[in-house]
Amino acid sequence: MRKLAVSIRLAALAIAAGGVWIAYTQSPPPESLELQHVQGPLHAILGAGGNTSLIVTEEGVVLGDDKFDRNVPAILEKVRSLSDKPLRFVLNTHHHGDHTGGNAQLFGEGAELVAHENARAHMVRDGQPGPQAVTFSEQITLHVGGVEVRMIYFGRGHTNGDVVLYFPQLRAIHTGDLFVTSAPFIDYAHGGSAIEWDDTLNAVLQLEFDTVIPGHGPVTTRERMIQWKDDFETYRDRVGELSRAGKSKDEAIAEVKIDDLDGWTVDNRLKNGMEGLLREMR
Repeated sequence: MRKLAVSIRLAALAIAAGGVWIAYTQSPPPESLELQHVQGPLHAILGAGGNTSLIVTEEGVVLGDDKFDRNVPAILEKVRSLSDKPLRFVLNTHHHGDHTGGNAQLFGEGAELVAHENARAHMVRDGQPGPQAVTFSEQITLHVGGVEVRMIYFGRGHTNGDVVLYFPQLRAIHTGDLFVTSAPFIDYAHGGSAIEWDDTLNAVLQLEFDTVIPGHGPVTTRERMIQWKDDFETYRDRVGELSRAGKSKDEAIAEVKIDDLDGWTVDNRLKNGMEGLLREMR
């Protein structure tokens, strides 16, 4: 009887483990994406992962970021609704998988992949698919169909490999996760810095732009980005006070005041960056 009971328990565990494995390996269904015209040849694809910017020209299409791997068919559907021209470039704002997950598939579609050298190094180190063939250290400029796109590295912030895509003729930028419309994630494992992030944003604000495609959240304005920067400074100062008071990560998460910061909530992005921020502010 004892052997039978053990066998039944082992069988139950095997069935449960199998169920967990199936659930783990099955990809979630692709989310619906929203195509939004920004101005001129510039569009944004919103929803699921990081925002994608999209430039359509007679010489080809340029994407800024490409969400998750599972979103590629929907991204291509949006692209083809606007243009039958080839996909020329995918410009990654940084290395995180919700911004680079489509790289390998889109490389197979003929796109050249471009990113900052630090972003590519992170992808290679972490074993991510679709590392970029073209990298740069400070700035690279593309000219496609009469549209100028600059990829500019201003310094550390969300990671140490974030760049801004600047469309000077359109007075618009795509910031990646250097600016989001909610609480930020400071990725200390990949060179992020809350203190240097402030200097980086100050440098970005020297560009001439009115419209912003953030890393996450709706297309917005320069003024909204400035307000977010001010909120981030307030948050950083408050965590600094908690750090100097010797608060632990959990205590700081529970005690830091954010209800007066526009759109911020205590989510995983804030929680995951708290321990590093306490150390940096100390």
